[in-house]
Amino acid sequence: MATRKELTTALAERYRTASREEKGRILDEFTGLTGMHRKHAMLLLSGRARPTKRRARRRVYEEAERNALILLWEAGDRVCGKRLKALMPILLDSMERHGHIELAPEIRSKLLSMSAATIDRALQPIRERNGRSRRRPATSALRRSIPVRTSADWNDPAPGFMEADLVAHSGPSTSGSFIQTLVLTDIATGWTECAPLLVREQHLLPRDNQGERPASIRMRMPLAA
Repeated sequence: MATRKELTTALAERYRTASREEKGRILDEFTGLTGMHRKHAMLLLSGRARPTKRRARRRVYEEAERNALILLWEAGDRVCGKRLKALMPILLDSMERHGHIELAPEIRSKLLSMSAATIDRALQPIRERNGRSRRRPATSALRRSIPVRTSADWNDPAPGFMEADLVAHSGPSTSGSFIQTLVLTDIATGWTECAPLLVREQHLLPRDNQGERPASIRMRMPLAA
């Protein structure tokens, strides 16, 4: 846009003092570079074009919607706009059911109609104020000291590289208390260790006679299983 304005300013002075034939050549050059209609280019270069006023954009979302959105964003662990858009109906129902939020019907409707891009734009100021969390040096050093492989790196692993998983025995609902099984599988051999967990706390893991963890169910199974 700045280049087009500079070009218009540069050619307008030539156009006003040019002869009829020169004006035609200037118009040909100007319309070829800008893609403007010839009639509009004539008015623009001669200074007779009316200045266009940009229409003010009507505000759809007010402070009430932005405050409610920030509350949902915080409750959703500050996820991105695309994820918050998908999560919002479930999150709203849950927070209203438990009394954490109470919205007027029109505010609720506006929140649910927000696009992911609008959500990101509305949250941009608070994200910039909060800034990105900095990793602690000790945490980074610990991560660097532990060899980690992804699923693409298991070409010919030596024994000792483990895959870990928690299996929740909760049935159709995850509410209330239920036992979980910690499953450790050696990638190279397929050897698997299983330990029942009443809760997810390390000090409650069972010990064997030698005081080692885990010491419950032991079985050998192929990796594919």
